[in-house]
Amino acid sequence: MKQKAIGSITRFIAPRSLRYQLLSRSLLILACLLLLIGFFQYLYMKQFIYKNKAESIHSQIMSIPREAWPMMGGNNNQGARRDPPMRLMFFSPDSSVAFIDTEGKYTLIVEPPDSGASVQLSQEEYENALQGKPDFRYLIVKGADGVEQLVVLQQINSRGKTTGLVQVSSWTAPMKEVLLGQLLTFIALATIALVFGLFTFLPVLKRTLVPLSKMVGTVERIDAGNLDERLPERQNQLEIDKLSLSFNHMLERLEASFEAEKEAKERMRRFIADASHELRTPLTSIHGFLEILLRGAASQPDQLHKALSSMYSESERINKLVQDLLLLARLDRSPTVQLEEGELDLVIQSMEPQLRLLAGERSVGFKLEPHMTCMFDQDKMKQVVLNLFHNAVQHTNPATGHIDVELGRVRGGVELTVRDNGSGIPEEHLPHLFDRFYRIDTSRARRYGGAGLGLSITKTIAEIHGGTIDVESEVGRGSAFRIWIPEHYEGQEEERAKEPEDGRA
Repeated sequence: MKQKAIGSITRFIAPRSLRYQLLSRSLLILACLLLLIGFFQYLYMKQFIYKNKAESIHSQIMSIPREAWPMMGGNNNQGARRDPPMRLMFFSPDSSVAFIDTEGKYTLIVEPPDSGASVQLSQEEYENALQGKPDFRYLIVKGADGVEQLVVLQQINSRGKTTGLVQVSSWTAPMKEVLLGQLLTFIALATIALVFGLFTFLPVLKRTLVPLSKMVGTVERIDAGNLDERLPERQNQLEIDKLSLSFNHMLERLEASFEAEKEAKERMRRFIADASHELRTPLTSIHGFLEILLRGAASQPDQLHKALSSMYSESERINKLVQDLLLLARLDRSPTVQLEEGELDLVIQSMEPQLRLLAGERSVGFKLEPHMTCMFDQDKMKQVVLNLFHNAVQHTNPATGHIDVELGRVRGGVELTVRDNGSGIPEEHLPHLFDRFYRIDTSRARRYGGAGLGLSITKTIAEIHGGTIDVESEVGRGSAFRIWIPEHYEGQEEERAKEPEDGRA
């Protein structure tokens, strides 16, 4: 327990700790404010005390009849002793009193204290005071002995005429003692305020930083690998709540990125494995025939022809696979097409001889509505028709098979349907039918040279045209593949074309 407490204190007072920085900076600001307040208070109190003392002396001067001052200044020689009772009655013991007549003659009425010396100003100062306003003025000067004194000058007027100037000098030491006492009192109170602020601010600061401490704990758990953790988004602190919300959104995007990367890696792994398997099979076959030829079969025309025919077939299969892989790579990397407006029915009519040749003895029917105008890439759409037709040929009987190619307008677009009366597709295979390298009957597809990429390529081409592809199938009765292409899809202009539709919606 003791070590835990020491550890908490150490973490709190660590220079890099946010708590320590907030506490130290807050106390530093408070100390600077108190110091500034103390400084201005000292200046104000000093001015106040000096002025209050000067006003008190002025009141004492004015309490004596004005006619008495010239008499006191004129009946005494400079430096002579004055009547102690008058001195004690009107002025403090540390004061000296002098009278200056209109001719500038300085007469000391009350002697300064034993340890002090009389302050005598310059003749210019006296002249300015005699010629100025009758208000009193005070100065802070140092006497001949270096002792600082407060000097009050008061002009004396009798019957509308200036008769002289009264000067009262008093030590400033007692006033400074009062100032020092006030300053020490303020320092003591400021120290108590700082200590009180320290012990008051500690629990408040700790409570204020609780949400941040929770965030630190949550982030540490996330850093340990628990990406399902989320920061609380409502802690009654606006900045912390905004930070938590932004951090949670960032975590969601990171998690989605990780999942997408994981899925992409898995797809790539399966793709490489399937491609390697598809390439290895024909290469193994070619290698076997080459071994047979090297062992002497090359001298036998029948075996030589059979081997060369098989190797040619397998090389065609490899070539088809490589072409399909390159096409898929191009479509994945840059899924764009050169769309031009045209009539799709005319494109299919031009392919009719090729399709009938590909069908062999199977019967083929064409149901094409005229003027099926839409935006499409002619080469890509030819490949779509060939892929779907070739797929139908593979899964129908050579003698009794029947294939229909239909084209019509549906839902603001053109729909192409390739229908056959083949063996059909079991329901459990339909969700995976357009996956790459997916094949229902491996042996049959291999016999016809299929690698499971034709339908995947067809789906990709349909999607980059802005269209869709779907399939209906019944085991034993055949299948129907439908591709829908929008009539006014504009490829790269898709977003711009959708804006008015969204606005109308």
